[in-house]
Amino acid sequence: MEEDLRIDSGVSQLDHILGGLRIGDNVVWYDDVGSLAPAFCLNFIKVSRAEKKPIIYLNFDRSIKNLLEQLGPLADYDQLTILDCFTHGKGEGAEVFMKFYAEGDKARRCKIIKIEKPRNADHVTGAFYSLHKTMTGDVRFVFDSLTGMQELWGGEDQILKFYSHSCPRLYELNTIAYWIVEKGAHSPRLKAHINKIAQVAIDLSLKRGKTSLTVVKAQNRDLEALNKTYNYWTKDLAITFDSERHTTSQVDLGTRLRDLRKKRGLSQTELAKLVGVTSSTISQIESNQIYPSLPALIKMSEILSVKVSSFFGELDRASERVIFTPSQAMDVQFSVSTRETIAGKALTPLDLEPKAEPYLIEIMPDKSLPSHFFSHKGDEIGYVLSGKLQLKMGSKFHSAKAGDIIYLSTEAPSGWKNPGPEPATMLWIKVK
Repeated sequence: MEEDLRIDSGVSQLDHILGGLRIGDNVVWYDDVGSLAPAFCLNFIKVSRAEKKPIIYLNFDRSIKNLLEQLGPLADYDQLTILDCFTHGKGEGAEVFMKFYAEGDKARRCKIIKIEKPRNADHVTGAFYSLHKTMTGDVRFVFDSLTGMQELWGGEDQILKFYSHSCPRLYELNTIAYWIVEKGAHSPRLKAHINKIAQVAIDLSLKRGKTSLTVVKAQNRDLEALNKTYNYWTKDLAITFDSERHTTSQVDLGTRLRDLRKKRGLSQTELAKLVGVTSSTISQIESNQIYPSLPALIKMSEILSVKVSSFFGELDRASERVIFTPSQAMDVQFSVSTRETIAGKALTPLDLEPKAEPYLIEIMPDKSLPSHFFSHKGDEIGYVLSGKLQLKMGSKFHSAKAGDIIYLSTEAPSGWKNPGPEPATMLWIKVK
């Protein structure tokens, strides 16, 4: 298994709730009405396309023409491959569906492979694993859907066998896979088995006209988000959560504390010990159920190195402060598995929201990273202060030495290496 790196899901608030996706994640989407998961899948495809990642889409439930209409401009991507399990599956090879292949479609760049025996689970499995072998990097999968597979393969036992075999293998192959499940179409036994194996399980519901998201499982994450319901709205590809609609005039101390705590890399339990309260108290403060005492509030501001006012009003603007001392720089919390490979400091305080974020990054001697150390949608600029570095962009390797500048715009490196005997340091700037 590769390093535990954070990956963008394409939905910022979902990344905030989960702490991002991770290489190896199997993400199960329990769709209450059968039409809620596609918005999250399309955003996942969109961000994967922006990062130039290969995508394999297994389609069981809709005609290719219908699927391409749903994908829209996202189908214009040469690293997207659709495995068509519908035409000879639920479509039963009917002329109306075969017509698509007879006429052809030159308008899209994605590849479409028609699976001849989609009712044979082993045949389908062999097809996507063979395709995966031709691809490099962290491949992204969308299985649409487990419910469609069950209807085609004749029962839950076949699904259990397929899923139990595929999930662990996809995890070891360093992929990220989305699995769509119609929640009401399966037994509690099957759903319990799915949850046991998946790294992430998310419930999507529609009640009284409101759509909501609940994280049922989030392996190796902060458990505070589990079983908490978040209301959200969709419009085209835009997904907006209720918490994002708060106006700046509202005092949302809990959300501000949670954001600052996570930027500092502290769990609720760790912050509670430092403040001298229980973890339950921190949880209640962050959910805005209670307000902290004044001594506790002052203590939290000291621990997080922010002003007390940062918990209530607008965060400080750069124009209000000119000099920042080294004590205000915060360690960047990379994954546990990379701590011996990379270290970093955010050079501005947590309560500052500048238009550019400077970091001091250090990669240890003779160490490698299998991906970029940040997940960032904007431009990035690096200045090599000391040592030598190698970075991989696509299929090409580039070398940088002290004094060189690295500029990233649309593409992020797929790997870093320090080949030298000394640590390599960089001034790294993320531009918003």
